[in-house]
Amino acid sequence: MGLFSRKNSSKPSVNGDTVSIDSGRSRVSEKPTVTNGGRTPAASTAKRATIPEVSIPRPPDPMLDPAAYLRSIYAVRERSIFVLQKAKCNQLAHFVVDMEKFTDTASFVVSIIKRDFAQDYASIPAHGRWQHFEIGGRPRVDQLIQSWPSTVDVQERTRRLIDLFMVSVLLDAGAGPQWKYKSKESGRMYRRSEGIAVASLEMFKVGMFSSEPAKPCQVDGAALRRLQVETLARGLQATDENPIAGLEGRTGLLIRLGEALRNQELFGTTARPGNMLDYLLSHPSTQASSVPIVLLPTLWSVLMDGLSGIWPATRTQIDGVALGDSWPCSSMPQSPPAEPWETIVPFHKLTQWLTYSLMGPMTKLLKIHFAGSELMTGLPEYRNGGLLIDTGLLTLKPEDVQRGLRAYQKNSMRKGQPNMEVVPLFSADDDVIVEWRAVTVGFLDELLVEVNRMLGLRGGDTLSLAQMLEAGTWKGGRELAEVSRPNTKEPPIMILSDGTLF
Repeated sequence: MGLFSRKNSSKPSVNGDTVSIDSGRSRVSEKPTVTNGGRTPAASTAKRATIPEVSIPRPPDPMLDPAAYLRSIYAVRERSIFVLQKAKCNQLAHFVVDMEKFTDTASFVVSIIKRDFAQDYASIPAHGRWQHFEIGGRPRVDQLIQSWPSTVDVQERTRRLIDLFMVSVLLDAGAGPQWKYKSKESGRMYRRSEGIAVASLEMFKVGMFSSEPAKPCQVDGAALRRLQVETLARGLQATDENPIAGLEGRTGLLIRLGEALRNQELFGTTARPGNMLDYLLSHPSTQASSVPIVLLPTLWSVLMDGLSGIWPATRTQIDGVALGDSWPCSSMPQSPPAEPWETIVPFHKLTQWLTYSLMGPMTKLLKIHFAGSELMTGLPEYRNGGLLIDTGLLTLKPEDVQRGLRAYQKNSMRKGQPNMEVVPLFSADDDVIVEWRAVTVGFLDELLVEVNRMLGLRGGDTLSLAQMLEAGTWKGGRELAEVSRPNTKEPPIMILSDGTLF
């Protein structure tokens, strides 16, 4: 049973069947129970706590409910494996794969990790939004927490951080090369993800996302539902001279979040994202040990099912069910003879980024352990994917290069769009982008094994995937972009963004 009971709450129980991580079609085979081996996204917490083995619920059977399966976290890795297998045989539709460059790619990631963390690898934080708030070495989240009176207990502090992190992550699509943000507090200029982080924090502190003037440091549905594009533009300092990509899409996403927060079972009567904490702690599958143990699939269900209405309705569907960030891919098994669902590869990048980010405050403040966090994958976005291209592991095929360059030229004629350091450009649903993202997920898993081997880390000392993303691949991809394309710092392939994917 849950750690805390909630009145008038009826939640389905989670069965204790073990999870299969088989990548086959029907996935009816079973493998040993997946556990974290006592590890949490924060390695230091894991070393202080003894975590018992916890059974993870089985994923939906795709032969019975393909939509539920493709929306699950299990499907991301399992389906991407098909594209990885083709990549290793150099049989991708759009990329040439040079496996001789794989070691070079891993060596570059290792060099970044060694440079920044020397031998103190255990101090590497898990990938998440928290670090973006600390741009410039300023501990903004800690300072925010310290600004609250002692009457605000640790659970309410955690709720407030969940509020902040959710809005900040949902705003965190690619800002574009021109946008910048001048902090009202420090006067310094920030760009990209860190700029959006600082901007969202400063908007949060003045109550832009709260409907209660006496409680500025919260996010609630009433405030989000009345949000306007002009209001968000002012908060982000976006103008014609300082354009941010996908402003309307970002605004619409937050407005739809306001609607989703009406779900009182998940988000309480005050319609706050932070109220999911009470749901998680009181869930029947949550266990009390030396620390609270929450199943990762339970958190995933809150975010995937509870927020399903915020994603554009035009996304891929099966049997009328929207699949979110899931797309047909020519490198997947094709129908016929394959079933229609088998042609689709899911990513759920923003939901995964949100999951990684929300685990941070819950782990740091309440020491919650998320059992099954190893089900999470590397994020299929342009920094991780750009790393694979800029190190030579992947090369876009000539015919796709030409098609992408034509699209770039056409897009460059639009006001505010980049027109230097020309690279191929594609829409998010283009088969090039879908294949690129799928092979990125697969190679990130491969890189984790090789990076740990090169660092000489074994057993409980190995880096988690979330740590490698934070200290190596995401950072390395960005740094290579800055060196390779110093004027725009864009990835080697550009993606048309509507503010709801990247």
